[in-house]
Amino acid sequence: MNLPNKLTIFRVILIPFFVAVLLLYPDNSTMRLVADAIFIVASLTDMLDGKIARKYNLVTNFGKFMDPLADKLLVCSAMICLVALNQIPAWIVIIIIAREFIISGFRLVAADNNVVIAANYWGKFKTVFQMLMIIVMVANFAFPFWNILGIVLMWIALALTVISLVVYIYDNRAVLKEQK
Repeated sequence: MNLPNKLTIFRVILIPFFVAVLLLYPDNSTMRLVADAIFIVASLTDMLDGKIARKYNLVTNFGKFMDPLADKLLVCSAMICLVALNQIPAWIVIIIIAREFIISGFRLVAADNNVVIAANYWGKFKTVFQMLMIIVMVANFAFPFWNILGIVLMWIALALTVISLVVYIYDNRAVLKEQK
């Protein structure tokens, strides 16, 4: 197993630790920072595994499948925790998770037609802003500016989620046409 795949597996392993620390100690500021540190490390492995895989030609089918899945598990788990902690409205998380299901289904249809669809920049921006939002909200500092920053990041992440979905479907609309 190569290093990028090990980093992907490490990211998946970090998820239950992140969730446990955040949900077991939601009112402990030190433990929230521990949860935030776990999330940041996991997020950095997302950036690292892709760079390493491309730079050293270590792209594998396992990585193509597991890397995006690990990202979705990490981000969705964090947002569900934030819903449980009443820090983000459930409807926003439902829209974000629905987008992930729609894109995954779209990729399955494309794969069935032997079409590989790469991620676009809108999707990458969406992921960055979702991760920034989560980092800010998990830290939960008691400064008014910090709370405003979290809310602004939440709205930007939501907007980018919707924009990236629309652009993704529009750019790849030919996949939806019936193949004969």
